Amino acid sequence: MPKPPATRPRPAALPALSPTTLLAVTGGQLVAAPRTSPESGGRAAPEPGGRAAPEPGGRTAPEPGGRTAPEPGRRAAPEPRRRTAPEPGGRTAPEPGRPAASEDVRRWAGRREERRAVRRAPTNPYLRLLATPGARAFTAGNLIARLPMGMLGVSAIIMIAGSRDSYALAGAVTATGLAATAVVAPFTARLVDRFGQARIAVPATALAVLGSLALVLCVHYDAPAWTLFAAYAATATTPNTGGMSRARWAHLHRGDQAALHTANSFEQAADELCFMLGPVVAATLCGALFPEAGTLVGAFLLMTGVLVFAAQRTTEPPPTPRNRTAVSPLRTPGMPALLAVFLATGAVFGALEVVSIAHAGGAILALQAAGSCAAGLLYGSLRPARNVHRRLLLCLTAMTALMSLPLLAASSTASLPVLALCLLLAGAATAPTMVTGMTLVQRATPPGQLNEGMTLSVTALLGGVAAGAAGGGWLVEHTGTVSGYAAPMSAAALALTVAAAGAFRRRPE
Repeated sequence: MPKPPATRPRPAALPALSPTTLLAVTGGQLVAAPRTSPESGGRAAPEPGGRAAPEPGGRTAPEPGGRTAPEPGRRAAPEPRRRTAPEPGGRTAPEPGRPAASEDVRRWAGRREERRAVRRAPTNPYLRLLATPGARAFTAGNLIARLPMGMLGVSAIIMIAGSRDSYALAGAVTATGLAATAVVAPFTARLVDRFGQARIAVPATALAVLGSLALVLCVHYDAPAWTLFAAYAATATTPNTGGMSRARWAHLHRGDQAALHTANSFEQAADELCFMLGPVVAATLCGALFPEAGTLVGAFLLMTGVLVFAAQRTTEPPPTPRNRTAVSPLRTPGMPALLAVFLATGAVFGALEVVSIAHAGGAILALQAAGSCAAGLLYGSLRPARNVHRRLLLCLTAMTALMSLPLLAASSTASLPVLALCLLLAGAATAPTMVTGMTLVQRATPPGQLNEGMTLSVTALLGGVAAGAAGGGWLVEHTGTVSGYAAPMSAAALALTVAAAGAFRRRPE
């Protein structure tokens, strides 16, 4: 039998050599001999403080932290891209070494949002105006409070004349209330500028409503005549809601002349609409219900509208405390000439109203107001004028020319449709004139006194209405209704002359 191969004995492990012995063996050259450990299975143990030696096959042992040490002379493999954890708030933290998002991208996104907002904005200037935050709420309250302005005077005349059988007494009472308003209204507006619209308008309106209710009681219980004058004079504290609304537009769109031009046109059209509908509503209520109905409904609407208007505090202009150096807007350069223009323009309205009522009845006046309302809305959609003084002269020239049409129609024909058409055309110039004049008043008035400045212009307008009504009535009584139409044309020519003189003294814009 063959003998089994003899097995070689396994060599014993070499003892650990010292550095001196290694130098002797290798001929004086120091060779880095890896230390072995029996626990590593023959692999080289890493030196203290150094990297692991490469394993057989070219692979490298992983470094601490999970990275793999590159082989000598070879580039390290690119690390896999990590996903970044989202920061608090939903943002993603940028990777280490990478820049943040570019500012150009952010600006481009912002411009895109602006372009989308512009495309979504309405193209109609009045819709853009009413899209202002809070504008619709205070406009609704202002329209409710403004409608009684055209109701209370007519209602008082109908109520007093019906109970006392005297139009002279009724006219004297309303004239006294108008004169008291001309005196008290500027002081009320000054308080509104100083303490705020809500703090002054609400108690002032409450006092005016109490005056209207006192007038109703005096008429109903047949009180002495002097009580009628005292009660109606108490209504002079009614705040100028149109001026407060224009002040809010000026506060919301300060610096935007196009928006202010549209806002002034809208407010003037609202004035014409309320003064056109107010007398009709008052006459209907007094005739269909009872003589005091017009005054009671007007007082209720006035208080309700002012409360709704004053409740919109976000659009209210901040109050401006009065200092010692502040002067009245009446002393502002250019303001006296503007107030004289408003005085003459009011005479146009007053004379035209009295003469038209005497010639053809009061219903025909609605056409003049309708023409003014339509012209005001159309005028507001146009671009604002660069030279407002020149635009005012053009408007007054057009008004003077158009006011000659009723005189020509009344003197040449007795046809009422022709006269109605002429009144419709004559009213087309009044609203643009008022809008342009109000724009100049706003520019001439200091920012903290807008209510007072615009109330002064309304006071001048009311004084002109009273003077024009008196002049037109005198002409109708002494020369007839046909010649009476010369009064509004003459008043328009006077307004043009005053405006031309004032513009000639001022420097051009």
